[in-house]
Amino acid sequence: MLKQYDVLILGSGAAGQSLALRLADRLKVAVVTKRELSDSASAWAQGGIAAVLDTTDSIEAHIQDTFTAGAGLCDPVATRFVVENGRHAIEWLIERGVPFTRETETHSELGYHLTREGGHSHRRIIHAADATGAAVQATLGEQVRAHPNIDIYEHHIAVDLVLGDKVGHPGAGCLGAYVFDIRNDHVVTFSAPNTILATGGTGKVYLYTTNPDVATGDGVAMAWRAGCRVANLEFIQFHPTCLYHPQAKSFLISEAVRGEGGLLKLPDGTRFMPAHDPRAELAPRDIVARAIDFEMKKHGLDCVYLDISHKPADWLREHFPNIHARCLELGIDITRDPIPVVPAAHYSCGGIVTDLAARTDVPGLYSVGESAFTGLHGANRLASNSLLECLVFGEAAALDILSKPKMPHPPLPTWDESRVTDADEEIVITHNWAELRRAMWDYVGIVRTTKRLQRAQHRIRLLAREINEFYSHFRVSNNLIELRNLVVTADLIVRCALKRNESRGLHHSRDYPETLAQPRNTVLRPPLRKPAA
Repeated sequence: MLKQYDVLILGSGAAGQSLALRLADRLKVAVVTKRELSDSASAWAQGGIAAVLDTTDSIEAHIQDTFTAGAGLCDPVATRFVVENGRHAIEWLIERGVPFTRETETHSELGYHLTREGGHSHRRIIHAADATGAAVQATLGEQVRAHPNIDIYEHHIAVDLVLGDKVGHPGAGCLGAYVFDIRNDHVVTFSAPNTILATGGTGKVYLYTTNPDVATGDGVAMAWRAGCRVANLEFIQFHPTCLYHPQAKSFLISEAVRGEGGLLKLPDGTRFMPAHDPRAELAPRDIVARAIDFEMKKHGLDCVYLDISHKPADWLREHFPNIHARCLELGIDITRDPIPVVPAAHYSCGGIVTDLAARTDVPGLYSVGESAFTGLHGANRLASNSLLECLVFGEAAALDILSKPKMPHPPLPTWDESRVTDADEEIVITHNWAELRRAMWDYVGIVRTTKRLQRAQHRIRLLAREINEFYSHFRVSNNLIELRNLVVTADLIVRCALKRNESRGLHHSRDYPETLAQPRNTVLRPPLRKPAA
């Protein structure tokens, strides 16, 4: 089966949806998403979007805060590009009807409440209570569904990109993707001269993560197989405060809770952050996560506690309604009780190398959002810069695509299943998935050593051979596609980590505790591939 579009967007988070809406008035767009349209990491974002909207704030202050968090690795051009376009991106969302929280007594010229998060020198986080991502997704999603030029393919997952060099069109770049229809169990060929990887992050490569189940590194793995460079994948941000409860799967406690005065404590009520950093609870996430990890290991704890119960109960219910409600379901009343929390894999600061128009190394292929490496985040993402990056680079990609003439659709081969059979042992996939995620958690976590990384690499490569053999002999399935992508992504993370012989930002090595004087990015280049005869 062949489907033809002007633009194929893989992923339905803030990056993918905003990009689709910016293109659809002039082009025919397909949005492919693994589950429902609203299932993405963007929808889980609680805190908000960072932008200069306060009369006491400035572009230079936001840039400097980003640089400080990024530990010397933020690209100055990309950072300025994003920050300078921040207000425009927020105004676009407001025009679209996103219901940001208003406040009468505020410095914001737009009349919205601004909160402050770790690493920020000013209040510049515009938000919709404590469910900003969900509000953005719901607003944009409704408009995406209603647009006549956008077709949505839910429960579809990309298997691989279609490359001109491999299908008889040398030099043509990316021509679309092979996409697995999960419900109907067959592969569809999507032809598109413009393909966007808006596939999100890599969190599910770890045993514990704040990410949704769809965050399996699909874009990074597909881009790598297609010949794109990737960079800085060693910088995995561990969110310091994921709710610790057996029934609380991947529920994070927003950075804004600490920004509004929440205190981290040991079980006996003792604060510990002032001993780790003068900024205490408002230190950047990597410092807070390492501090919690240190205290848990030092005292043999399963978790630590985040306490904001000293704030008025009505204020807490108003500002953190979703956190309050979810905790209450589990028997935790945040107006009276401290919240049990642990660090968990949260955000990948590295990804597919792109330019300021979101273009990758392969013509016709773009990457936007967490799957991309733009240079904005450096060695550690500043809180609430992620949704901003999605929006700014989504518009940049749209402008680049709209500036090009429409391209014809060359003939593409359909997916060939003639030499494979149905899988005989699905349990192999389940076991490999569990082993991979456990190895990454044990050996490539918050604090690393060379020996741990080498051990992880050995395990990962054994798994990769087994998974690739399985992939070569059996028909694809959703779980197999995700596992194949996860093992590629895990290998790339470890390779990047082994190349960084220092401690910087989110990468902390016991063997190399010092930070080198000259910051550098870790860039991996795939081996050259021969075009099809």
